[in-house]
Amino acid sequence: MSNGLDLYAKVEDLLGVNEVTPILNDYYFEALDSLEFKSLLDVGCGSGNFLADVGINYPEVEAMGIDLSAVMVERTKARGLKAECIDLCKVEQTFDVITAIFDMMNYLDDKQLKRFMGCIEQRLNKGGYFIFDINTLFAFKEIAAGSHINDGGDRFVTIDSDYYEKEGVYEMMFTLFEKKGEDGCFVKSQAPITQYYRTVEEIRKLTKMKLVSKKPISIYSNKVEKFFLVFKKM
Repeated sequence: MSNGLDLYAKVEDLLGVNEVTPILNDYYFEALDSLEFKSLLDVGCGSGNFLADVGINYPEVEAMGIDLSAVMVERTKARGLKAECIDLCKVEQTFDVITAIFDMMNYLDDKQLKRFMGCIEQRLNKGGYFIFDINTLFAFKEIAAGSHINDGGDRFVTIDSDYYEKEGVYEMMFTLFEKKGEDGCFVKSQAPITQYYRTVEEIRKLTKMKLVSKKPISIYSNKVEKFFLVFKKM
């Protein structure tokens, strides 16, 4: 999966992600504003945008990020933020809050998700919170599926994707063309990324944590595209 995520890191700025994340982040900061916490771990921290905002809004909080993409982690560290390229289950510290932003949970298959939820519980302090968002079926079938081309001039990316309802799987193929060399030729690189549709109830059954908040999110349409969820370790 990291190869696909590394390619995603190279094209993230072409995908309109930076326009959407501030809207989504508002939900996270609204939730965090209601909590008392001294430490936070952002799982799948990407290039560190959310982590940087955490540092601005809560300068007294000890915050760090982890990501399986070494490219993303280097970008985050270059901004002076604490980050590691490490699996969640290998993190030794415990935290008051753990976040997983912008589809991160949808990248885990059944086995990975069950393991992940167990590791979340182990790395949360008692009374701690796990805050994340997941895509709805509408988001996969109507918003995300299809073919897209994003042109950045000296590089452009094509995304071919489809949702397979029987399997509950959303498949994406990223193809990047980068202009390199004096002759101006484009070099092609390609990698697949898979996401999985999850219901809130499926996730709730995988943990002893208590679901304390569930909010619908609409960004691209007037229909529910995501659920914003807060679980508490009792």
